[in-house]
Amino acid sequence: MDFTLSAEQQQIARLVDRICADFDDGYWLARDREAKFPEEFHRAVADAGLLGIAMPQAHGGSGLGITEAAIMMRAIAESGAGMAGASSVHMNIFGLQPVVVFGTPAQQARMLPPLIRGEEKACFAVTEPDAGLNTPRIKTRAVRRGGDWVISGQKIWISTAQVAHKALILARTTPFEEVARKTDGLSLFYTELDRSCAEIRVIEKLGRHAVDSNMIFFDEMRVPAENLIGEVGQGFRQILHGLNPERVLIAAEAVGIGQAALRRAGQYAKERIVFDRPIGQNQSIQHPLARCWMALEAAWLMVLKAASLYDAGAPCGAEANSAKYLAAEAGFTACETAVMTLGGMGYSAEYHVERYLRESLIPRIAPISPQMILNHIAERVLGLPRSY
Repeated sequence: MDFTLSAEQQQIARLVDRICADFDDGYWLARDREAKFPEEFHRAVADAGLLGIAMPQAHGGSGLGITEAAIMMRAIAESGAGMAGASSVHMNIFGLQPVVVFGTPAQQARMLPPLIRGEEKACFAVTEPDAGLNTPRIKTRAVRRGGDWVISGQKIWISTAQVAHKALILARTTPFEEVARKTDGLSLFYTELDRSCAEIRVIEKLGRHAVDSNMIFFDEMRVPAENLIGEVGQGFRQILHGLNPERVLIAAEAVGIGQAALRRAGQYAKERIVFDRPIGQNQSIQHPLARCWMALEAAWLMVLKAASLYDAGAPCGAEANSAKYLAAEAGFTACETAVMTLGGMGYSAEYHVERYLRESLIPRIAPISPQMILNHIAERVLGLPRSY
C-alpha cells in the first residue's frame, strides 16, 4: 500500500500551486469584503484546463479521477483561497456527473464543453426549505406541456446562482402520493437559468462572501424536453452518482483550509515574541498545533482511500462520508486553533485566519450534517437499527 502521489498527481498539485500563486491573500480578502465572485481565478483555472479534470476527454476534459480532483481542490483551499476559491470551481468537478453517466451523446456534446472551457457556469438546484436532506419530499414540480417541461417551486442554498448560466434542477414529475417508492417520480433537468421566470435572492451569510448562496423561486420556467437527463422519474438515482464524489471533494477542501490556517499559525508562533521568547517555544502553543496537523493528515488518508475506491468503481459510501466528517472536524479545529494562536490578531481580518474559521464551518454543515453521517455509519457499517 503506497500513499505517495504519482508523478502525474504531483504535477497537478504543482500546476495548481502556480495558478494560485497569482491570487494572494489580499485578492481573497478583497473578494470577501466586496462579496464579488472571483472571475479572474475561475478564468485562470479554466485556461489551465482544470475545470474538466474529471470530465471525459471526448468533450474536452482531462479524463482523470476523483483522486486527482481531490488533490486539486485541496491545493486550491490550502493556497489561502479557502472555501471561496474551492467553491468557485467545485460544481464543475462533480455536479454534472449525472450528465456524464446518463446523458445522451448529443447532450454531453452540447452541455459539457462550455462548462469545461469556462464559458458557462452552472448551479446545483436540489435542496428545498421544507425538505432539507429528505430529498424525496421536495415540492418543486415539473409538468409536461407540449414540447416543454414547466418548472415551479422553490430551492434554497443554491451556490453561484447569481453568476450561473445553467442549472441542474431536481423536480418532482409524479406526485409523491402516486409513486410506488418514495424515491420514484423525481426527474433531473440541465437547462438555461431563465431569470425572467426564476427570481434569485441572495442569502446573507457568515462567510464565503465571494461565492453567493441563494434562494430561487421558479415561476413556470419552461425547459425544453431535450434538457431532461436520463429517464423521467429516475432523477433521485441519477443524483446519487454525484454524492460520494462531492463528499470526497469537500473533505479535501476542508483539509486544505485547515492546512492554510495551520501554516499561518505556525509562522506567527515563530515570529511573535512575548516575555523575550517566541510563543511557539511554549508547549501550550506547540501541542494544539501538532494535534491539528496529525488530525488533518489522518483525514487526508481517508480522503485518498475514498477517492481511490470511487475511481476503482468500488463501493465507497462509508469511506466518503467518513472522509467528509473527519476532514470537516479537523479543518474546523485547525482554523479555531489558528485564531487562538494569534490571539487578538487572530480576530483581525488582516491576518486572514478569521476568514478561514468562518469558511471552515461550511464543510461541517454541508452538504450533509455530521449527525447524518454518524447515522449512516451506525446503520450501514455497524448494522444498528435505523434511528429516523
